[in-house]
Amino acid sequence: MCGIYATNKIISKEDALEKLETIRFRGPDNLSVEKSKEVTFGHLRLSIIDTDERSNQPFNYENYTIVFNGEIYNFEDIRKELLELGYTFKTSSDTEVLIIGYAHWGHLVLQKLNGMFAFVVYDSNKNELFGARDRLGVKPFFYSWDGQFFEICSQLRPMLTQDSKISNSAVSAYLQAGYVPTPMSIIEGIKKLEAGSYFILNLNSKKFEIEKYWDLTKVQERNISYDQALNELETLLEDAVRIRLRSDVPIGTFLSGGIDSALVTALASKISDDPISTFTIGFTDGKFDESKVAEQYAAILKTNHTTTIISPDSVFDQIEKLIYVYDEPFNDSSAIPSLLLNKVTKQYVTVALSGDGGDESFLGYRHFDLVNRFQKISVIPSFIRRIIASILPWHKIFKTRPETMRFVIGANTTNALAEGIFLGYESLQKKNDNSWLDHYRKYFLLAKNPFQRVADFGIKLWLENDSNVKVDRASMAYSVEVRSPFLDYRVIEFARKLPVSYRYSKQVKKKMLRDLLKKHIPEEVFNQPKKGFSMPIGKFLRGPFKDEIYSTLTDEYLNSVHNLNVSRFKWELEQHMKGTYDFSYNIWKLYLLARWQKQFNLNF
Repeated sequence: MCGIYATNKIISKEDALEKLETIRFRGPDNLSVEKSKEVTFGHLRLSIIDTDERSNQPFNYENYTIVFNGEIYNFEDIRKELLELGYTFKTSSDTEVLIIGYAHWGHLVLQKLNGMFAFVVYDSNKNELFGARDRLGVKPFFYSWDGQFFEICSQLRPMLTQDSKISNSAVSAYLQAGYVPTPMSIIEGIKKLEAGSYFILNLNSKKFEIEKYWDLTKVQERNISYDQALNELETLLEDAVRIRLRSDVPIGTFLSGGIDSALVTALASKISDDPISTFTIGFTDGKFDESKVAEQYAAILKTNHTTTIISPDSVFDQIEKLIYVYDEPFNDSSAIPSLLLNKVTKQYVTVALSGDGGDESFLGYRHFDLVNRFQKISVIPSFIRRIIASILPWHKIFKTRPETMRFVIGANTTNALAEGIFLGYESLQKKNDNSWLDHYRKYFLLAKNPFQRVADFGIKLWLENDSNVKVDRASMAYSVEVRSPFLDYRVIEFARKLPVSYRYSKQVKKKMLRDLLKKHIPEEVFNQPKKGFSMPIGKFLRGPFKDEIYSTLTDEYLNSVHNLNVSRFKWELEQHMKGTYDFSYNIWKLYLLARWQKQFNLNF
């Protein structure tokens, strides 16, 4: 259940079908459009639960119509509750449970849902629309409302018109973040519904309201022993995996060389009656290749394993696909191996479990080491640090790039450090504009511990706008549904209440997850260096991509980009091509923006 569309504009059924055909990859199993009084609904279905056509959408129940994208993992428990209340069901789908649940509880049904979702319900009696997005923003939700007409969709492309214009503020934010952060979109007049939010639109009064039903809260650290915390986490993760194994189509897991995907696969193998199918992407460059470690995991866990090695040519082949399915400029270079991983996976299964989200809750990212270093030097006033930095080669002492260490040394606060971590240490903006960050800075206020503050900021900013977008678009591009047990909101809430010392130390990253994994895989196997799910983009840009970069990023183009510091970027480009510094992140960012504009035929 993967592509939704709804509007109260006067639109023909043929026009609605044409719009949805542009994102048919999100749901190849069924495309349906219907009108209910003032509202036109459309739905693209990827059949996962109750594959019978009786569960196709738009789905109607009494005076309600729903279009729904995602999965409600605990729908069977909610179904039992509704059966006890006297309701009957015609299908075995989570869609019917959701619409009847809304009919009975209204917006309070959201508190009962454990899943990834974006949905809209129309109440024809009230002439009212209700829509919601899941707590962590796993599923996308674009909308526009001009006071008269309303439109929503799973992706941006079907909402574009001849009058669509690029948002300059979104471009400016993209130059910093490498993606367009919620609630903005790259197009003026189109927004994204924030994670953990719902809206109510009365089409009679034209009253439109957005409310939060879930968010990160102030951290209340539990007084709990390490062993008790470990036992509770194991029980919680097992349940998060178990409810995500419910499927009426073949299911498998993504398996990298990391702790998170290995633990998810181990738990899935323990719970499943049948051998789990696992899938890994590797690179010809051994510096980035984790496939051999993943193969060791697979052998120990006795999975049906498939490894695919990526060549530079396969990267070229995916760029047009990336631009088309991501809809907005998106700079994360791991999107390409993610696309290729899902392309392979689709040949075997339709649903895959992943380890996404583990680093956020259990402080596994390398940037937490920067936070650790900053805590050690922050007792020294920043102006003194800068003086010392001009004398001592701190980047060599801490084995960090010079520009990274300069930023760490010069940061006034942990919050400022976090912003540099997630937005880059050198701005490409001509006029520095961080006003959009005010939407996210409030999440620095929820925890006293600096590690948790950085983690919270990352969950709200990076997880929703980068990681979840990457996974959703890459999987939907090949009609694969990805489920992430670490993004179960119960896991997020549980981890935030644990002492940071249980989750992070410089010596042992993600200690709790390692202690759970060693029950299934020997420590000497998974204690190998982590290489990350990324590709050697720096080499590609200097090698096979070099001519393409220069022919695309011309002076004429660069001077057209809103708020771009052209001289700064050109310097970075030349330094990168000489091999002096690695500025691949910013070069790839501008390149994808240019390719996106060309494909969408939009100008600044």
